[in-house]
Amino acid sequence: MAHGGSAPVLHNHNSLRALKFKPSRSPFFLGNPCHTSISLNFSSYAIVSWNHPRLCAQSRDKCFSVTCVSTVPVEYAPPAPESDWLKEIGRLKALRKDLDGCRTLGEKLKVVSSDSRVELFFKSRGNKFVGAGLSRFQLYLLKCVVAAGQEHVLSEFGRECELEMSSVRKALYSLAEMIENWDGNGGGKGESLKGEETVVLESLLKMLGEVEQFYDCIGGIVGYQLSVLELLTQIPHEGRKIHIPLLRTNKFLGRQFVEIHPPTVLDLSENTEYASKAALWGIEGLPDLGEIYPLGGSADRLGLVDTETGECLPAAMLPYCGRTLLEGLIRDLQAREFLYFKLYGKQCITPVSIMTSAAKKNHLHITGLCEKLRWFGRGRLNFRIFDQPLVPAVTAEDGQWIVERPLVPVCKPGGHGVIWKLAHDKGVFKWFNNHGRKGATVRQISNVVAATDLTLLALAGIGLRHRKKLGFASCQRNSGATEGINVLLEKKNLDGKWAYGVSCVEYTEFDKFGITVDHLSHNSLQAEFPANTNILYVDLHSAELIGSSRDESSLPGMVLNVKKPITYVDHFGMKHCVSGGRLECTMQNIADNFSNTFPSRCYKVVEDALDTFIVYNDRRKVTSSAKKRRGHTGKSLHQTPDGSLLDIMRNAYDLLSYCGIEIPKVEGNDVYVDSGPPFLIFLHPALGPLWEVTRQKFQGGFISKGSELQIEVAEFLWRDVQLHGSLIISSENVMGSATTNEDGDPILQYGRRCAKCKLKNVKVLNDGIDWSYGENLYWKHEVQRFEALKVILHGNAEFEAIDVVIQGNHVFDVPNGHRMQITSGKSGLEIQLKPIEEELMDSGTWFWNYKITGTHIQLELTEI
Repeated sequence: MAHGGSAPVLHNHNSLRALKFKPSRSPFFLGNPCHTSISLNFSSYAIVSWNHPRLCAQSRDKCFSVTCVSTVPVEYAPPAPESDWLKEIGRLKALRKDLDGCRTLGEKLKVVSSDSRVELFFKSRGNKFVGAGLSRFQLYLLKCVVAAGQEHVLSEFGRECELEMSSVRKALYSLAEMIENWDGNGGGKGESLKGEETVVLESLLKMLGEVEQFYDCIGGIVGYQLSVLELLTQIPHEGRKIHIPLLRTNKFLGRQFVEIHPPTVLDLSENTEYASKAALWGIEGLPDLGEIYPLGGSADRLGLVDTETGECLPAAMLPYCGRTLLEGLIRDLQAREFLYFKLYGKQCITPVSIMTSAAKKNHLHITGLCEKLRWFGRGRLNFRIFDQPLVPAVTAEDGQWIVERPLVPVCKPGGHGVIWKLAHDKGVFKWFNNHGRKGATVRQISNVVAATDLTLLALAGIGLRHRKKLGFASCQRNSGATEGINVLLEKKNLDGKWAYGVSCVEYTEFDKFGITVDHLSHNSLQAEFPANTNILYVDLHSAELIGSSRDESSLPGMVLNVKKPITYVDHFGMKHCVSGGRLECTMQNIADNFSNTFPSRCYKVVEDALDTFIVYNDRRKVTSSAKKRRGHTGKSLHQTPDGSLLDIMRNAYDLLSYCGIEIPKVEGNDVYVDSGPPFLIFLHPALGPLWEVTRQKFQGGFISKGSELQIEVAEFLWRDVQLHGSLIISSENVMGSATTNEDGDPILQYGRRCAKCKLKNVKVLNDGIDWSYGENLYWKHEVQRFEALKVILHGNAEFEAIDVVIQGNHVFDVPNGHRMQITSGKSGLEIQLKPIEEELMDSGTWFWNYKITGTHIQLELTEI
């Protein structure tokens, strides 16, 4: 139905158009079409250039251009009906339809048992499974595997024919088969499952049961394989001739055609007043917000291994800047909660849901870390951890399941897009509702800068304030980045109505839209579209409606990415690397379900009427990822921990240089490939997290090249400090102190007994970091030092240094309940250590007082 509100400018068009617009970055303004157009080379989709002089005449002084990419298939000749692939797809479709019509498990068993492949397999090789004491449902799962054309998974030695083996390797396999099948008495193969096989079979059945249950909306195991084949037919592959035009499941069905345009974005870096206002909306709305972390990915490119056990680890466990990536996410969240407390004087603990998986024992590691850190002082009831199913990986050549050894297919997580259906299935949406939450922010583990300054708060603020269903945080797309683009989708429905919405096209889908991945020029197609960063705001009720739907829409953006090799070790210890992938869903494409419909085609001011939106900011304030390992001789720092660290240093430069602090500028990545960063600065996010707040705590001074600054305290003052070397300030009570709740969990009480530090007119001189030490790992913040000034604050301890030069190696360890003052004495440093008065134990002798003035936050130093 048509969207209400003020009517946009509408215009009817009966033919396919292709226009070119530059994206407008003022709040929700599309711009005007002009004469400029672009013609692209699409192999299967039409692009027609067209000019509209009447619309161009509406704005002669300022004309914008828009790119429209049509996805209408043209000149398509269907493949020959005798094609084996089409026959298999047709067979699976018919089988799925018959299974969908069944009401009971008995009826389903009867249907799948009548499949010719199932009959043949269980007559010749399936006796051992029939006699294994399986339940009817377990037997049904195995028969579905065979019916899906994957009987090699159940064969005694898997499907070695997937791999091209030398004659020597084939002989070894044959010999191993003879040895393994020998019964010790000169006999042949046994007909019953052995003890070890039973354990492996139980694991297989568990995985199959999860796939059957979770993918019930597309037909379970049979529907999973059908979707794989349908998507695989769209991917060109050497030796495979069949090709079917774009059938992006659930996205383009029921449409006459779809066009993508560069979207209108709200540029936070340009419209700073509105950005500040939106950030305040986000802080004010914190009690209505939840946090969602999709952490189920396998993070193979990171290659993270436990140095003690040799065990592969998930990305959440990466030690980054002195703590795991998961700890970094929680620190960012607590910084926003601390800011809320300072403004409103109220405690706010945001419920956090985390999607994990069994990949690399992801679920066990994340749960173990939360328990070890006592749930980060938030209470275990404020966390909801749920496990996503693993799905079979398939070969790019023919879509067959890849098998490590008998009964053990290679399995991977099914993409972060499963999060919406899984959240419904596991009761996560109800859990958020019980916590009184209306919306949630979503961010991924590898993006270490997502909470920088105001981007995340402004995103959530706009979403809550304007009751949007979904919002994206976006930025300029880097050349060659493995990231998608945000687009404005324009769709004409079969009923003649037009649908509009902001969405995403993944980089793995670019070829289907005719978008090249070559180096970007200023006028290239990719350059016109902002990057998709998977930083989202989502309305929880709207997401629940999609996740609870009993059809394909609950699995948004299904894709088959076969561009990454799959590596595994078989049961003979041989390592294999094959081209393949698995059926994945993309969480951001839930946006495809939130489009708004209009009776006619729309121009101008489309986005302000939509339920979806985009905020835009400088790239290093939005995304910088630590998602792949840098090789020992690697020169590229892109998407590595080393590269993201440099972006953090660039942000530190932007933040502090604005405060009148002289600091070396950070050059391009190529300058630091061999030398490391020009300095190391790590500031606790609770110093802000808004830069407007942080900058009021810093003023004047100098930080020399090669210096190191680490501040782990929120109540902090820097006035005219000169740093030549290392200065490290650590504290136990960064944002407050913990009390124990009724469940025995420690709960951080913001603002209570905070540690504090003041530095006024101080010069710090020491030899600092040994930059020549070859084992320094800067992104881990593991460095060798010659000297350092360290201030260690226990409990609510306070430290103050005024008008003093502190030279050489020093450690000032301040006990709980005490205040240390450092001044210049006749014979050097004069140190005074005094207990804090009892009535000031909770508040301290001073604190920052936060006040909202208009659209800004002002700080006043209050001394008691």
